[in-house]
Amino acid sequence: MHAYRSHTCAALTAANVGETVRLSGWVHRVRDHGGVLFIDLRDHFGVTQVLCDGDSAAFAELEKVRSEWCIRIDGTVKARDADLVNPKLPTGEIEVYVRELEVLGAADELPLMVFGDQEYPEETRLRYRYLDLRREAMQQNMTLRSDVVASMRRRMWDQGFREYQTPIITASSPEGARDFLVPSRLHPGKFYALPQAPQQFKQLIMVSGFDKYFQIAPCFRDEDPRADRSPTDFYQLDLEMSFVEQQDVFDTIQPVLAGVFEEFGGGRKVDQDWPQISYKDAALWYGSDKPDLRNPIKMQVVSDHFRGSGFAIFAKLLEQEGTEIRAIPAPTGGSRKFCDRMNAFAQKEGLPGMGYIFWRDQGEGMEAAGPLAKNIGAERTEAIRQQLGLGIGDAAFFLGGKPKAFEKVAGKARDVIGEELGLTEKDRFAFAWIVDFPIYEQDEETGAIDFEHNPFSMPQGGIEALNGNPLDVRGYQYDLACNGYELVSGAIRNHKPEIMLKAFELAGYGADEVKSRFGALFNAFHYGAPPHGGCAAGIDRIVMLLADEANIREVMMFPMNQRAEDLMMDAPSDPSSDQLMELGLRIIPQD
Repeated sequence: MHAYRSHTCAALTAANVGETVRLSGWVHRVRDHGGVLFIDLRDHFGVTQVLCDGDSAAFAELEKVRSEWCIRIDGTVKARDADLVNPKLPTGEIEVYVRELEVLGAADELPLMVFGDQEYPEETRLRYRYLDLRREAMQQNMTLRSDVVASMRRRMWDQGFREYQTPIITASSPEGARDFLVPSRLHPGKFYALPQAPQQFKQLIMVSGFDKYFQIAPCFRDEDPRADRSPTDFYQLDLEMSFVEQQDVFDTIQPVLAGVFEEFGGGRKVDQDWPQISYKDAALWYGSDKPDLRNPIKMQVVSDHFRGSGFAIFAKLLEQEGTEIRAIPAPTGGSRKFCDRMNAFAQKEGLPGMGYIFWRDQGEGMEAAGPLAKNIGAERTEAIRQQLGLGIGDAAFFLGGKPKAFEKVAGKARDVIGEELGLTEKDRFAFAWIVDFPIYEQDEETGAIDFEHNPFSMPQGGIEALNGNPLDVRGYQYDLACNGYELVSGAIRNHKPEIMLKAFELAGYGADEVKSRFGALFNAFHYGAPPHGGCAAGIDRIVMLLADEANIREVMMFPMNQRAEDLMMDAPSDPSSDQLMELGLRIIPQD
């Protein structure tokens, strides 16, 4: 017999009754029934109930074991009495009578319990992550993650892609986040960087003639943490293709992701029609470039109904350049109580409030109610209702100003309205491509032009587009949104050196700086670079959605905490004096 087990703790059934078996695992739960000990023995695969009484030579030793001790038992498989069968367990028809026991690893008093559904502070969970990972939900999440990655790989190979690895130590590159720098021992005073993404390398792979590339790639960014973003590192399905247009990339990645969500979505509906929405329209309709399309609400511009109206706040606001009024329809939200609640929500978000109108049945017809309706009059109110397609029992909320100042709050309000009114469809994955991203943005204080998104995107219209107003330039750049999260980001790349120089020049980068910072890419484009494009899908967020988790740390094996600390490994840590000396570094104390 094997030294540790003849079966896993999920393998035994009624067909094994009478057999002598060997199991190894962790003591999940101990129950003492007055001279008879019952233990749920757990391994990665499942749970088997084992028992022992005073007639067994192992009884005295088994009495000593406690939760999470790692043990090996030898015993005989017995059938449970019919009224004791547990249909919830694959092993629920049997139990194992213990005849021999070996303690493989005793456990001290536990800082957190593995058995049960107790909640523990995140600090405790991360400090003792190896215990936290033993819990059933975490075992399922990590297994799901592994299976998702394996499925992605198979699907990419099936489409003719090969996986190639790119460097982990490279040069610093401005890609929208802070780099993690790595000091060089052999070149004192110089630093490598951990790659924010394999962006330049995968483009160079295309220039090298490999046509199709993919990689399950680690990426490193020194970012502020969020619930859906790691502050240090993450993994993505990274891909690139030569001789493609934007639609070719969409047609490649859609069956991969749709297949993964169908395979692991637990029966939830997976939309097959993925609309393409311009960045401008996404901001207008949803207040976000990662809209949740399970929510049917679309915001609309209603400025004309308030110009010169009796509602002075909006009327005067519209006299300023670049301002507008937007409405958020709220079907079935037509009660003063709900409207007041949403007004309070806006105030919590830092706004003075949200104007509203709601329509109710007065017996002889419909009546528009609320302060706005009284101020702008029946004719304007009716025009708003007709434009929004609303009726009795419905409401609309209004926000005004410069769109960038209120779009984010409007998007949040849309989400809250959809949730509270039950309009957002659950058990569904709704996808949308967001396209036509602006390449540049302008700093409101300094007026300086900089890249708003990926600097390596091909501008729509080529170099001619760069001769006009930079803020009007759109790129062949795209994101894929699902249920309010950005899952994919990509672009058709700028592969012509003259366009690359011009694009960076508009953002304040001189030719010498471009050649210095992106020398390999710039030089490669002089030697027959093919048109190419691709994208990257965030594996952590995909698994988070599939696992129905709200926090990305629930689907990462060993995540950092909110302050980018590894509590288990005590990182970041202080370097020794010898290490600093060897690297030619000195720590300057912060005041």
